[in-house]
Amino acid sequence: MTSPSANNSPRRGLGALILRIGGAILVLGLLFYFLPVRRVGAALQLVPAYLWVLVLAGYLASHFVASLKWRLMVNLAGSGLSIPQAVRCYFAGLFSVLFLPSIVGGDIVRATLALRMGRSKAAVLFGSLLDRILDFLALALLTIAGALLVPGRLSSASRRVFFLAGAGAAILAAAVLLTLFLLPARRFSFRIRRRLVRLREAQRAMSARSHFVFAAYLLAICVQGAFILLTMVLANAAGLDLPLQVWIFAWPMAKFSALVPLTQGGIGVREATLAGLLLPFGAPAAMTVAVGLAWEGITIAGALAGGLASYTIGRLKLDVV
Repeated sequence: MTSPSANNSPRRGLGALILRIGGAILVLGLLFYFLPVRRVGAALQLVPAYLWVLVLAGYLASHFVASLKWRLMVNLAGSGLSIPQAVRCYFAGLFSVLFLPSIVGGDIVRATLALRMGRSKAAVLFGSLLDRILDFLALALLTIAGALLVPGRLSSASRRVFFLAGAGAAILAAAVLLTLFLLPARRFSFRIRRRLVRLREAQRAMSARSHFVFAAYLLAICVQGAFILLTMVLANAAGLDLPLQVWIFAWPMAKFSALVPLTQGGIGVREATLAGLLLPFGAPAAMTVAVGLAWEGITIAGALAGGLASYTIGRLKLDVV
């Protein structure tokens, strides 16, 4: 007999999805209410069709590199995933973000699928966690670099806030890793201790080849940097011409804001944050929102293409080792 909680779980998930979609519609509605809709539409129409295709191709290529980076992390810990397996898991997670609150939900889907394929569950979990931490640290580094490159447009108080935020992110990441490494396993039950031992083994295997972790961090910076460049290409085509250092500063901050599960996939929140961050640099809010919506279109199309790729790999059994 199915428990009431099991029956209510899908309903709660559907209710949360509806609330997030409603939140996205509300935020976008407010943006369009206060901004000239015609100007937003005109900016989007300036982007030629071929450029949409090229940016989408660059977006998918960047995520393919990110899937190899994730595979490197989980395999350093001992998972033993092949490239087709890693690509299938990664793009399944990318597709699931369309229906889940944030990229964290996509990480869970990716790891869940990988747990069925990898040799070590601990390796998949530890490698996936470290991979996400590297992504966050890459975004933090880019944000700090952008703040340093645009000192004339930021007050000393604003720069101090962003530097403290970056330092806080680094400290938080270090605290998570230290907790995993130094957690006293003897205080837990035998079953939990056994799992912690496996995590420690994965950590030791990765520490023995720490130079690969640094290489993965460089890849994370390159991937996030590629996303910034692709957004800048869309912005230039839409008539929003801003220096690269401004995008390096504002784009990661807007991406961080989308992690808050207020709307579906951060839609609306990302655009509003980006408009606020670029306003001091002379960017009209309507054009910034147009660029944000253009990027949303790329991410949605990329997620659908990623889902199709993941399904095709599984259907054709290309990931069978």
